Amino acid sequence: MRLHLLALLARGPAHGYELKQDLEQLLGSAYPQPNVGQIYVTLGRLEKTGLIEGEEVEQSSRPNKKIYHLTDAGREALRTWYEETADEPRVRDEFFMKLALAPRTGLAEQITLINKQRRQYLNTMRNLSKLAAAENRDNRIAQLLIEGAMLHLQADLDWLERCQEELEELE
Repeated sequence: MRLHLLALLARGPAHGYELKQDLEQLLGSAYPQPNVGQIYVTLGRLEKTGLIEGEEVEQSSRPNKKIYHLTDAGREALRTWYEETADEPRVRDEFFMKLALAPRTGLAEQITLINKQRRQYLNTMRNLSKLAAAENRDNRIAQLLIEGAMLHLQADLDWLERCQEELEELE
C-alpha cells in the first residue's frame, strides 16, 4: 500500500480519508476496500522514512486534519517503482504444495483437492462476473482489474485440468 499512496499523493496533497476514497473510486468494488486505519498507519511510516511530509491544518468546526504531500525522496521512490517490472512467478503456489504433498501424507487425495479448488475458482469467477455487471461501466480501471482476475482464474482452471489429466495417467 505504501507505493499506492505515494502514487496518489504525486498529483497533490491529501489527507488519509481522501486517499481511501480515491483508491475506492479508482479500483471499484472488485479490489479489497482499504481500511482507513491501515492507511493512516502507512502514512505515518511513510512520513517517518521521509517519503512524505504531513502538515496539520486547522478546521473551525472539526478537529484538525493532517494533509500529506510527497517529498523529493518519495517522488524518487515512486519513479523507481514505475521502472521495476512485476516478476512474480507462481512457483511457490500454496495449492500446488498441497497437491504435491498429499500422497506423502495420506491425508488428502489429489483429485479431490483439484475438484475442490476448481469449485472455488468457479465460485470466484461467478462473484467477479456479478461485480463486473454491478460496477460502473465508465470505470475502465475497475473493469480491467476484474477482467484480469477472470483471465488469471481461467488460466488456473486450465492448469487444474492439466494436473488432473497427468495424475489420472499415473493411476
